[in-house]
Amino acid sequence: MTNRKCVSRREFLQGVASLAAAPYVMSSTAWGGTAPSERITLGVIGLGNMAGNHIHWLLGSEDFQIVAICDVSRDKRESRRKWIEEGYAERQRGKPYKGCATYHEYEGLLARDDIDAVVVAVPDHWHAIIAIAACRAGKDVYCEKPLSLTIREADAMVAAARRYGRVFQTGSQQRSGGKFRRACELVRSGRIGKLLTVHVGVGEPSRERYLPEEAIPDGFDWDRWLGPTPWYPYNAERCSGSYGGGWRLIREYSGGMMTDWGAHHFDIAQWGMGMDGSGPVEIVPPNVTEGGRLTYKYADGVTMVHGGANGILFTGTEGRVEVNRGHFQTWPERIGREPLGPNDVHLYNSPGHHEDWRDCIRERRRPICDVAIGASSATVCHLGNIAWWLGRALKWDPQKREIIGDETAARWLDRPKRAPWRL
Repeated sequence: MTNRKCVSRREFLQGVASLAAAPYVMSSTAWGGTAPSERITLGVIGLGNMAGNHIHWLLGSEDFQIVAICDVSRDKRESRRKWIEEGYAERQRGKPYKGCATYHEYEGLLARDDIDAVVVAVPDHWHAIIAIAACRAGKDVYCEKPLSLTIREADAMVAAARRYGRVFQTGSQQRSGGKFRRACELVRSGRIGKLLTVHVGVGEPSRERYLPEEAIPDGFDWDRWLGPTPWYPYNAERCSGSYGGGWRLIREYSGGMMTDWGAHHFDIAQWGMGMDGSGPVEIVPPNVTEGGRLTYKYADGVTMVHGGANGILFTGTEGRVEVNRGHFQTWPERIGREPLGPNDVHLYNSPGHHEDWRDCIRERRRPICDVAIGASSATVCHLGNIAWWLGRALKWDPQKREIIGDETAARWLDRPKRAPWRL
């Protein structure tokens, strides 16, 4: 595959944290007929809940082979390694498999020349640093959503992917779902008339949390988990990966549900509006609007409202379309029943989010949720948070990617990083 080179024994042993031999070569028969030279060799960085979903899918794929994993938790490294090796042993009809190296620090994993691509599933505050380092190391990237912790980080990730020619998929996988694609095709084909408003049902921004100090668990590198963020004493809640809680709701590490689910739902809203690569021109926080809801205004007159939908609700002059996971509805019903014609808008039809990434790695083209698309969608989320936190309206230039006339708000486009971490 791309970028694969022979690695010397000395280099390999220096980079491997827990193994003293190269990954086992599995037979084509055990791999469903896929030759070793055709497999995409992977490293997985960050081994929490989302990584578990990726590993489950990857273990069933004939096209990928996980050869290395990385996490700051020794327990997670060992449990995931065991799961992966047992999965590959089962594929070999019970023949032992010991080909998954474990790393405490991502730098060692990225230094390996025999890894084609990486899955980045760490908390949000680590996305940019690791993904950019992966691009520099010549690895293709699948990075969990939201793409970044700040707008300037998103810009730097786009620049790195382009400079180093990497295939970079953002994990906003709803773009690979048929219902979401169809909803956006109906809107962009004019089936609901002129688009007027979009309602997006996601939660609120993250908040500051002050938590008491607790003992650091054995085998857990708390300082590295914090990485570029301000130092705080360890508390299990700070680094908990629980859905709807933990670090996802703490401002130092995330943008809250605005970014966690916004990277899904605002992403579809942008797709339906045809705003990839662009965005709103004004953001009005809840305390300023009459209805008490965060509102985005676009240059073409469309208004996007935070809340009031089961997922994403597009409203036009002649109808409505609402879509969510497991939900698709149109008013009137005939809008959803009528097939698209040859002159209607037909959007990128993904075979599946991982499958699309695989195909694009092999064909060296951009995937359905390319890094630049992830950057546009994440920007919408971050701008909403900035306006909400500051309690005042913002003017935004989507071409220059600048907040207009508000130097204080513009400081939130990026955040200081704790030494020695930098992009």
